Amino acid sequence: MAAAGAGRLRRAASALLLRPPRLPARELSAPARLYHKKVVDHYENPRNVGSLDKTSKNVGTGLVGAPACGDVMKLQIQVDEQGRIVDARFKTFGCGSAIASSSLATEWVKGKTVEEALTIKNTDIAKELCLPPVKLHCSKAFTLGVCICVYGMTQPSCAVPFSSLS
Repeated sequence: MAAAGAGRLRRAASALLLRPPRLPARELSAPARLYHKKVVDHYENPRNVGSLDKTSKNVGTGLVGAPACGDVMKLQIQVDEQGRIVDARFKTFGCGSAIASSSLATEWVKGKTVEEALTIKNTDIAKELCLPPVKLHCSKAFTLGVCICVYGMTQPSCAVPFSSLS
């Protein structure tokens, strides 16, 4: 008799485990947010992650934070004697869009002069990554980060709240 009870229990447990979960109607109707493949690529394979020697005179360091969403980005650029960016590194704590924006932007600035790097707009980054409007703030951090890095070349590294981007 115990064996028959155990068999029924196993069948009932299997039925529960194999049955798809029942979700409330509002969860079924909510649109899924999917990242564009470019965002996924830069998130899963970020380029230029790391740090440069912040004590070097030709390295500028910028730290940008967004308290509202929790994104924080540290950006560093290394500039040669001619004013050309020879290396760029980042460390970002945030969503996939923030990490992808930082990764793409560090690729873009390498080889450019500081003046050329300052012309990169957050909308250029957002357009390249196909970011939705709700994620535009992720690309804004980089724009300010470059400015801080350039300023940091003549001053000790500094941090600026993300709200100053408005």
